Parts: sequence; structure tokens; C-alpha cells
Amino acid sequence: MDSKGFNCSVIALVSCMVLSFSVSSLAKKQQHCPLKVGFYQHTCPSAESIVRNVVYKAVSRNPGIAAGLIRLHFHDCFVRGCDASVLLDGPNSEKESVANKNSLRGFEVIDAAKAKLEAACPGTVSCADILAFAARDSSYKVGKINYAVQAGRRDGRVSIKDEALPNLPSPFVGVKELIKSFARKGMSVDEMVTLSGAHSIGIAHCAVFANRLYPQNKQQNLPIDPEYERMLKSICPPEALTNGTGVANPANLDVLTPNRLDNRYYMDLKSKKGLLVSDQTLMSNPKTAKMVNFNARYGRVWGKKFADAMVHMGTLDVLTGWKGEIRKNCHFVN
Repeated sequence: MDSKGFNCSVIALVSCMVLSFSVSSLAKKQQHCPLKVGFYQHTCPSAESIVRNVVYKAVSRNPGIAAGLIRLHFHDCFVRGCDASVLLDGPNSEKESVANKNSLRGFEVIDAAKAKLEAACPGTVSCADILAFAARDSSYKVGKINYAVQAGRRDGRVSIKDEALPNLPSPFVGVKELIKSFARKGMSVDEMVTLSGAHSIGIAHCAVFANRLYPQNKQQNLPIDPEYERMLKSICPPEALTNGTGVANPANLDVLTPNRLDNRYYMDLKSKKGLLVSDQTLMSNPKTAKMVNFNARYGRVWGKKFADAMVHMGTLDVLTGWKGEIRKNCHFVN
């Protein structure tokens, strides 16, 4: 082979290697495509406004639905990451778990937003991103807490009933267990206390808060304001736990401003008026009690921390690039 032929061969080989490297790098970059603010600005510019309009209308009709939408996003992200697996139907899906079955709501709002998005931008916006947008819009509608949502999540194809209970923080546990539950997801103690402030809105049923009134062990025997205890016992008498009505008897999580997402939840805890064991237990630990006192005093700072914690939670184990899909119907895989 002459020198010219040799040089051509080397050039061709190098070009091939560069091309191969470039394709490989591109594929890797697409596979690990990060979330970003304004993800749909070119593919579906109206995506966020469509979700916002649907959420605002739903919350205007029923302020309690805001708590449901924030809870949906939380329960999604803590099981398999933020992949909309909580929305999938099926006898063995996450929504059938005892941790979800009687407590999750707002599915119809997500469905309405998805239908409008499919009409405007077919096959473009993931159900997982709709959940994230809806939680943010709910936070603003009832609490004036706003933040930019990083989008680009893909929807998962798997939802397993038995994975929900071990991954979701229980309303019956103490502060040590709550800290461990959040730590397993890479979230800090302060983020745990901050996100607990979502209990400034919403309700819980008698069966869930009964152990505040009739404790089964010392850990659950937390201080409770006597007047508050009497009020709760009128809603949740002992017989409600045996005749089946305990599932239907609700109480507001926050006695002060039940339909407004604010820092008054922390004032409730200081007054021994936390509805759930997992609420009042935050005052049983010096470190978390200090955080409760801070959040009770500085509402605007708590609001900013809440926004930051929601953004962090929204990045948990997300599927991006080719790892998931864009469901046509949030209840079923394609």
C-alpha cells in the first residue's frame, strides 16, 4: 500500500471511530437527558397553562382537591420515583395498596388535564409531568407558593401494590422512622419537616388518627390539647373503630386554616394539636422541634423551603430519554 493509500485508510478509520464515539455519546446523552424548566416550550408551549387552568377550576370548585393533588405527586415520587406509576390501574397496582386506596384523590383532575393535552399536543406530555405541574399549581392556588417545575419525565410501565407500603412514610410512626424514610430517598431532615407542612391542608379519617386518641403503645402516646382531644373524640368515638364508620369520619389536618397552605400547621404542633402521630411526633425530637418552631415563626421562609423541597422531590428516580414512555392514557401503559 502506498503512503497515500495508507493515509486514506487511517483517515477513514479515525473518522469511523469519531462517528462511532459521537453516536454513542449522543445516545448516552439522550438516555440521561436531565429535567429542565421549559421542557415543552417548543413541543407543546401551552402545556403548563393547560394543566394550570384545569387545576385552578377544580380547586375553585373544591379547595380540598389541592391537598389531593399534592399528595398524589408525593405518593408517586416515593414509590419507583416520579414516573406516574401511582396512576396505573390494575388489581395489583400501587393505588390498590392500603396506603393509597382510601386516601388518594384528584385522579379525575389529572385525567381532565391529560385529555386536553392529548387534544392540543398528542403524545407529548407525560403523566408524570402533569402530576408535577398539578402539585405546583395546587400549591400556588391555595398558598401562593410558586416555583419553576423541571420537566422531561417519562412514564413508567410498572406499578406494584406491595411496593407502596414499605416506601411511603406511615402516619402511625415516630420521628426516627420518618427521618429514615426520607433519608432512603436522599432527602434531609429539614426537607422532611418542611414537606410535612403540606398537612396544612386536607383531611384524615378517624381510622388514621384514632391512635392519637386511643394510643396502642408509648410511642404513640404524644401530648394532645384537651379541648382538641374532646373535639376529635366526638368525630371518632371508640365505636367508630368497630362498626366500620371510622373510614368515613374525617377531620381537618390543620385546625386553624384548613383550606390554606401556610405555616399555621406548625403552630398547631406547638399547641399540641397535630392530628396524626406523624405530625405531633415532630415536637418530640429536639432537632425537629427546633425546625417546627422556626417554620412557625417564619412563614415566608418556610414557603420558599417548601418550594425547594418540592423541586427536589420531583427529581427522585425519574425516567428520562428512552427509559420510559408518554402514556396516551394515564391509567394504562401504551
